Amino acid sequence: MLDTFEHTDFHAADLATLKDGKVSVVIPTRNTAGTIAQTVTELLLLAEAGLIDQILVVDAESADGTAATATDAGAEVVSENQLVPSAGPVRGKGDAMWRSMAAATGDVIVFVDGDIADFGRHYVIGLLGPILRDPAKSFVKGVYARPFRQRESEQPAGGGRVTELTARPLLAATVPELAAFGQPLAGEVAARRELLGSIPFHTGYGVEIAMLVEVWNRIGIEGMAQVDLGTKRNAHQSLAALNGMASEVIAGLAETLARLGRRDLGAISPAPGAGRETVVRPPAGGIVAAAFPPADPALVRPASAVDLALVDPVAGANPVPAEPAGRRQEG
Repeated sequence: MLDTFEHTDFHAADLATLKDGKVSVVIPTRNTAGTIAQTVTELLLLAEAGLIDQILVVDAESADGTAATATDAGAEVVSENQLVPSAGPVRGKGDAMWRSMAAATGDVIVFVDGDIADFGRHYVIGLLGPILRDPAKSFVKGVYARPFRQRESEQPAGGGRVTELTARPLLAATVPELAAFGQPLAGEVAARRELLGSIPFHTGYGVEIAMLVEVWNRIGIEGMAQVDLGTKRNAHQSLAALNGMASEVIAGLAETLARLGRRDLGAISPAPGAGRETVVRPPAGGIVAAAFPPADPALVRPASAVDLALVDPVAGANPVPAEPAGRRQEG
């Protein structure tokens, strides 16, 4: 059973005394100048309290001055294109997250989105709570209400359309245990570094759902948790944009299920030539992967004919055209 907590179950001062290593907060950004300063300011309060040690903004060379704004607010800022240049062009949000492992110094890494209008420090306090309190927890996902705003009115729910219409129904059909996660596509995640270093990363918007399945495959639901963070408000996307995001989510889940090859899971099999091409980065942690052994071999079925080779981080090693490195959030 998935353990679920409230962010109010945890307090920064108490958690700071439980730390036995460093904590990095990583914020992948693209054109979030309007919200990033507030996010960094909230995080600086946690740094002053001794709860976090690094505030790292990984920017997609935003045209709106996000990098300068984040720097002025007090964050460490690096261009995503400067990280792991041997891997070639950056191919999306998941790629930026994967590359951030080269700059993040924490033993625990927290990812948060940079475009959250109502971000508060309680996001990070809540995400860190289960990991710092319980050595058996290695992965924590945020869950929240997604208000839907249209012109001057706001409904208490209705945001997160890709989550409700694509991600959750597919998980319920293919990996039923993960249907317990209320926001499987949440960009708010905390995890132990050695765990993140042991799994591959999808480069686009399939990163969150693929990561969820990869982690579950390695540590089981008992090593995972979710924390209610209240609400999350950000800009809504057009249906055309959501269509592309949903396609990447489906492709990410399909590739992950096929590669894992577990007989106890469902599968998604596109018609020949109809599936969306995916680019997957290999585990970034090297030998630390041994800390999280793979699933019971009895559950593994023979590999499919689908090309499931992971992309080696060498320039020019993957012929798939680069995807735009957007940072849109589904809504």
